[in-house]
Amino acid sequence: MSFKYTPATLRKLEQLFGEASFIVRYEKGTFQSGCCLLEDRKVVVVNRFLSTEGRINALLEILPNVAPDAEKISPEWLPFYQAAQNQRTQPQAAENA
Repeated sequence: MSFKYTPATLRKLEQLFGEASFIVRYEKGTFQSGCCLLEDRKVVVVNRFLSTEGRINALLEILPNVAPDAEKISPEWLPFYQAAQNQRTQPQAAENA
């Protein structure tokens, strides 16, 4: 599954974080990687000045840090979750080749 950088994909990622009991917020700030993870509160804060592509990349970047159990994710979201995990590993594999 190839990710398209569209607002629909962004909404799906936000819903996926919701499945993992995380709240996604867009706030202004000076973030090094475009996002900040507040683990104790289960809140993901993404820089609101990022483009849609930047927001998607930021959420994909922190998805492994959140690492929700596949058992906790509903069956309808499982394929999207696995595709999101694969999306983060594909660019790294291309760089290492």
